[in-house]
Amino acid sequence: MTYIFDVDGTLTPSRGLIDPVFKTFFQAFIKKNKVWLISGSDRDKTIEQVGFDIWGSVDRCYQNSGNQLYINDKLEYQYEFNLPIQCEGLLEIFLEKSKYPHRYGNHIEKRDGAVNFSIIGRNCTQEQREHYNTWEKKHQERKKFTWEIKERFPWLDAVVGGEISIDIYELGKDKGQIVKDIKGKFEFFGDRLKPGENDWPVERQLIAQKRKGCKTHVVKTWRDTERLLHSII
Repeated sequence: MTYIFDVDGTLTPSRGLIDPVFKTFFQAFIKKNKVWLISGSDRDKTIEQVGFDIWGSVDRCYQNSGNQLYINDKLEYQYEFNLPIQCEGLLEIFLEKSKYPHRYGNHIEKRDGAVNFSIIGRNCTQEQREHYNTWEKKHQERKKFTWEIKERFPWLDAVVGGEISIDIYELGKDKGQIVKDIKGKFEFFGDRLKPGENDWPVERQLIAQKRKGCKTHVVKTWRDTERLLHSII
C-alpha cells in the first residue's frame, strides 16, 4: 500500500508549519509505510512547512502538482511550462477587475510546470489570507476565473488551489498524472477533492482507471488526517 498526502491543508495548516506533536507521529508512520507527498508548491516551500527530516525521508516528493519529482533529494523529473503571454494578460485583467479590494504583491508566481495566480497576492499575512478566504467563500470569484481561463485557452487547465489561489498548467499536467507511477494499491489524503479543485485529478484518475482497492480521503484539516492515520494503525 502506498500512502499519498497533499501537504497544504492536509498535513499542515494552510501555508503554515506542521504541528510538532503530529510531526513526531507522522515520522513514525513514514518509517513503517511507503509514503509519497504531492504539493502544488515548490520544494523549498514544502520543506519550510514539513521540515527536511520529513521531506527527505518519504519515498517520493512530487512538487508543483506533479511536474517535478524528487527522490532522496535528487531531482528525477521536471516538466517545463511557459504561460502564454495572452493568458498572462488575462490574469492582469482579473487583477484589475476583481471586486476584492486589497492587493499585497506576488500575484503571478511562475513555477516549474505550473503557474500560481492569486488576487490578494502570496505576500499577504495569515490574517489577510483568512480575510480573503472568508470573502472568497461568499463570492466564489476564483471559480469564475478558472472557467474563463479554460474557455479562452482550451489546452490549459485551471483549478482552485488552497485558500487564495488558482493553479494553471497544461491539460493533464495536474496531480492526477502521478497515478500512473503507482504500482498496486494506494490511499490518497487531500483537502481539495471536489471537481474543479486541485486534488480532484487524483480522484478522477482513480475512477477513470477503475483502480480496485484504492481510495481517497477528503479532510478539512491536518487533525482529520491524524485521526484517519490513527484508525489505519
